[in-house]
Amino acid sequence: MDVKEKSECNQSGGSLRERKKLKTRVAIQKHALKLFRKQGYAETTVEQIAAAAEISPSTFFRYFPSKEDLVMYDPMDDVTIEVFLKQPPGLKVIAAFRATLREIYAHISEEEIAGIQEKAKIMYGVPELRSRAMDEMIRSFELFTKVIAERVGRPDTDLEVQATVGAILGVMMPSYMNMFDIQDSPEKAFKQMDDALGLLENGLNL
Repeated sequence: MDVKEKSECNQSGGSLRERKKLKTRVAIQKHALKLFRKQGYAETTVEQIAAAAEISPSTFFRYFPSKEDLVMYDPMDDVTIEVFLKQPPGLKVIAAFRATLREIYAHISEEEIAGIQEKAKIMYGVPELRSRAMDEMIRSFELFTKVIAERVGRPDTDLEVQATVGAILGVMMPSYMNMFDIQDSPEKAFKQMDDALGLLENGLNL
C-alpha cells in the first residue's frame, strides 16, 4: 500500500465523493506526466491529456483550471498534513515535521517518487512554470501556517508560528530543487531534508 492509498484508507471523515475526486485528480496528473515525458510539456495539449485519461476536456477543467495548475497540484500535501497532525503532542514542531517526513518516506512508493521528480523537472525547466513556483511557495506557506497554528493552539497570524513555517520551508527548498538531479538516489533528497531540519532544530551556528 503506497502512502496516498494509506491516507485514503484513514480518511474516515472524508466522503466517498471526495475520495473519488482525489483519485481522479491523481489519475489525470499521472496521464499528463506520461505525455509530458514522451512529447514535452509545451507540445502536450489539454485535449490530449483528457483523451489519455478517458475524460472530456470540460471534465479536465472541473479538476484543474489550467495545464499549469495540473503540474502544480501536489497530492502529497494532504498526506503530509494528515501525518503531521497525528504526531505525538509532546513533540515540538520541527521534531514533529522530521518525524512526518520519515514516516512518509517509509511508505512512499517508487512511482510516487518518480512523479515528484518528474514534476520538479518540469516546474524548474519550463520558464512559465518556474515563475509560478513562487506562487506555490506562498500557497504552501499559508497552508502549513494554518496547520502548525492549529497544532500549537495559536492564531495563524502569530509571528513565531510564521517564522517557524518560513524556516522549515526555507531549509527544505534546496533539497527539493535538487531532487531532479539525483534520480538514482531519491533517498538522498529525503536525507538532505532531514539533515537540514536537524540543523534548524539544533540551532544554526553560522
